Amino acid sequence: MTPTPVFPQARTCPHLPPKGYAELRDGEPLRRVRLYSGQTAWLVTKYEQARTLLLDPRLSSDRRNPGFPVISVQVELLTERKRQALIGMDPPEHDAQRRMFLPDFTVKKARERRPDIERIVHGALDRMLAGGSPGDLFRDFALPVPFMVICRLLGAPWDDHEFFQDAIRRLVRTFDTAEGRQAGAELLSYFERLVVEHERRPGPGLIGRLAGTRRISRDDLALAAMSLLIAGHETTASMIALGAVTLLEHPDQLAEFRADPDAVAPAVEELLRYQSIADSANIRVATADIEIAGVLVKAGEGILIPASIANRDAGVFAAPDAFDIHRGAGNHIAFGYGRHQCLGQNLARLELQVALTALFDRVPTLRLAVPADQLVARPPGAIQGIDALPVSW
Repeated sequence: MTPTPVFPQARTCPHLPPKGYAELRDGEPLRRVRLYSGQTAWLVTKYEQARTLLLDPRLSSDRRNPGFPVISVQVELLTERKRQALIGMDPPEHDAQRRMFLPDFTVKKARERRPDIERIVHGALDRMLAGGSPGDLFRDFALPVPFMVICRLLGAPWDDHEFFQDAIRRLVRTFDTAEGRQAGAELLSYFERLVVEHERRPGPGLIGRLAGTRRISRDDLALAAMSLLIAGHETTASMIALGAVTLLEHPDQLAEFRADPDAVAPAVEELLRYQSIADSANIRVATADIEIAGVLVKAGEGILIPASIANRDAGVFAAPDAFDIHRGAGNHIAFGYGRHQCLGQNLARLELQVALTALFDRVPTLRLAVPADQLVARPPGAIQGIDALPVSW
């Protein structure tokens, strides 16, 4: 009997999906996998079924539902919460809360933020270059840029960023549930106090706009702000770093990226497809029986819809393992699909475009200080990426 494969699997090279995923995506559209928790769940391996299921109202995102697939310590901690943030909500609560936050994340609002994002990006590059070569591109550039952007969007003081970074590291990198609970409690307490401060003296940003209104409770706003802080920088920081690695590993395409401003947006879409770092986002549990692709998914069974597999479906993306900035990859599902499609996708796209353009414009001699396959990938289960990127110039 063929053993049940494990999901998620570890990346051996940080900017490439695990080698075992190629075998999974070449199989049936749905197959059983074994999880961190000891559960088994259905893994969706094809693009068509992935999009279909992400639109299906019979799938729940609520981590508290029995049978929800626990793929990591971080998901286990979320199943313990009495309240859920936006990513773990179902309609109608999800739709009502998303409408409250949406004004801060529209295409128009992202464009209005561009001058500020450009100042943040160039300020980070000034500091990195002043520190001299060699440097750490993740620590000195990829991490602080989106961190500062999301702090300003929320109205969270940048002066507290060292506390944020320490608590978030202990929460999202831990394999210890006790450590994760403690870090999460510290972050949530911080945001509860911040919401109260904004109630008394409203400041700029999303928290100031919503604090003290009757549209959302103090507790829910604090939890939402904490979740947006984590999501708003973790994914984008990883994509800036891995995007830089990928472009450096494809010098001909990097030359086109640098020479042609019109190549930047499609290149970012291809980077998003190629990296697909957020497999932990599209996890669901069936609330009713669902028949799809000849498989009966029973109520209470977990479903995993990893973008890193669906975005390399050869039936949709020709030569899916090749990086190609001319592909026109705008139909990828790196930001999810359906009602839970990433709230911050417009902002993330703009940050990636601005950050990578400025990086290669101002540091044309940038190069990796170690071979790409020697970079240390994060363990599976959270946002994929690296926590150190040695470079020289």
